[in-house]
Amino acid sequence: MPGLVARTGYTGEIGYELYVPAEAAPELWDRLLVAGDVQPIGLAARDSLRLEAGMPLYGHELDRATTPYDAGLGSVVALGKATPFVGREALAARAQGVAEKALVGLVSDGRRPLRAGHRVLLPGGADVGVVTSGVRSPTLDETIAIAYVIPDASAVATRLVVDSERSTEHVRVVALPFYKRPK
Repeated sequence: MPGLVARTGYTGEIGYELYVPAEAAPELWDRLLVAGDVQPIGLAARDSLRLEAGMPLYGHELDRATTPYDAGLGSVVALGKATPFVGREALAARAQGVAEKALVGLVSDGRRPLRAGHRVLLPGGADVGVVTSGVRSPTLDETIAIAYVIPDASAVATRLVVDSERSTEHVRVVALPFYKRPK
């Protein structure tokens, strides 16, 4: 069947995306499942893998109010190239500014998942940020999350607290990514 295979994906693992005409998709799906060594997974599996790899996702860590510099992705902004793009001037100004927030990894002392929207606090109770994504990592067997915090609370090994409304979870700041696929 005609199609396109791309070695891409957003999980940090080796992945492929298959593009075929919509009417061919059911047949391709069935053929892949009977071919062996292939298992269907859903977005939750993709999300846990991309979170372990420390990859920001639009709608979670990235949005219209968050610049690539906030997300630690300033190196992918091509300000030095002649090609114009929408928002170039704003990003150039932001590249020279002081960061208002920093994207960090968090590892919880507990097993309860940390979820988007949970507030991140200093141990004394001062609000310093918000969790953007969290999961119980099947690879690491730890509860991990990505959060935006103020720069003063972003150093690796900083102890913080996440308020999940039902309880508080003690966490520590860690370097991203949480996990790298072996070469």
